[in-house]
Amino acid sequence: MRNDADRFELHMSDSDALMWNIEKDPMLRSTIVAVFLLDRAPDWERLSARVERGSWLIPRLRQRVVTPMLRLGPPFWSGDPTFDLRYHLRRVRAAEPTFDAVLDLAATAAMAGFDRARPLWEYTVVEGLPNGQAAMVLKVHHSLTDGVGGVRLLLMLMDFERDAPDPDPLEAVEAPRCFSPFDLVLASLGHRQRRALGIARRALVDVAGGAVGLVRHPGGTAAGALRTLESVLGFLAPATTPLSPLWRARSLSRRIGTLEVSLDDLRAAGKVAGGSLNDAFVAATLGGLARYHEFHGEPVEQLRMVMPINLRGGDAPLGGNHFTPARFLVPLRIKDPVERMREVGRIVREVRAQPAVHLTDALAGLLNQLPTSVTTSVFGAMLKGADVITSNVPGSPVPLFIAGAEVQRMWAIGPLSGAAVNVVLCSHAGTCCIGVNSDAVAVPDTETLLRCLEEGFEEVLATV
Repeated sequence: MRNDADRFELHMSDSDALMWNIEKDPMLRSTIVAVFLLDRAPDWERLSARVERGSWLIPRLRQRVVTPMLRLGPPFWSGDPTFDLRYHLRRVRAAEPTFDAVLDLAATAAMAGFDRARPLWEYTVVEGLPNGQAAMVLKVHHSLTDGVGGVRLLLMLMDFERDAPDPDPLEAVEAPRCFSPFDLVLASLGHRQRRALGIARRALVDVAGGAVGLVRHPGGTAAGALRTLESVLGFLAPATTPLSPLWRARSLSRRIGTLEVSLDDLRAAGKVAGGSLNDAFVAATLGGLARYHEFHGEPVEQLRMVMPINLRGGDAPLGGNHFTPARFLVPLRIKDPVERMREVGRIVREVRAQPAVHLTDALAGLLNQLPTSVTTSVFGAMLKGADVITSNVPGSPVPLFIAGAEVQRMWAIGPLSGAAVNVVLCSHAGTCCIGVNSDAVAVPDTETLLRCLEEGFEEVLATV
């Protein structure tokens, strides 16, 4: 098998660098956690060998983040010369034989920051669950990859059958490059030069195209520029106060819960409203959040939601992020689930059409030129007023196996990054596995929230 190093950039993109730098504020940490429920404990020797092999094929697993002096360039991915698989791949026994013990372990992982001197991932096998089951808790930093890229990375470590033959022996694989401080300076200067030339070329093309457009369609060109400016200003506008009167507090404490529904049924519900699986998912989530606020006697008209818009193309590198965090208002007043799904679809289509959605990396590049404290304050003002984050991650349509153990469920737990609640749908072999991450201070009654969300999904599924 070939080395996939050419599919991973050595430097962070502007968006990834922004995510890395704003963690000066721990409230903005972007740690992703995933929880896999397995039908049995994986074979430890096979698993260790597979992850060791994968760490050579997937450079990110052996790279740590290093920053050039004086921030001459973006952070770089540098090989870890003291890489130790035993730190990153662990095996523990559940504190008690329940799945709740696994979720407690996942919540602890979500709350803890990474050791920035090491590669940004940790896999923990949890044994001792009822009926011989086991679990895996995976923790990765968002700058490593996004949800869609993360699934593709995981597939490189998994099998499609329980007794799959061992992979072919690796041919010579080049170790990830290790940067010295001097190397970083030279690489940063070269990166800045290439980037400046690229910006200049694009500017010439844009200016030429804009001039032609201005001559042919002066009104349309001016209107387009105005629309782009308004979109960017809306993207950057501060919103520091959540709309939910219940979710004003923020903390570093986390609680994690899970739900599951049929993939076919949820997709069919979306079609009833002439929409998509995502429309049904978001509408069900909003229905649950409306119930939660009504239960507490604090009904609200709308909430501020953040939704990652996937920009990943089929030829995009496996590493890094290819999404933009779109922030917009969503209604909680619509009682009819079909009408709610249609309204969600309309809003999301409008958001996807916003010019700022495709300018995220350019905006991140501008923000990265500011002092880290200023960048953190600006981005914090954009995110800390969010009430909820939702995202939909396509998983595997077929069963997957890890060292002989079948993955029965696969929940993704997204970071809060300033919000009170994050709800992620990850599809796996016909099941929508829904992971719910909540701020334990903002949402002290996790069970109530989960019950309300479950009722929201039941309401949407009842439309089929």
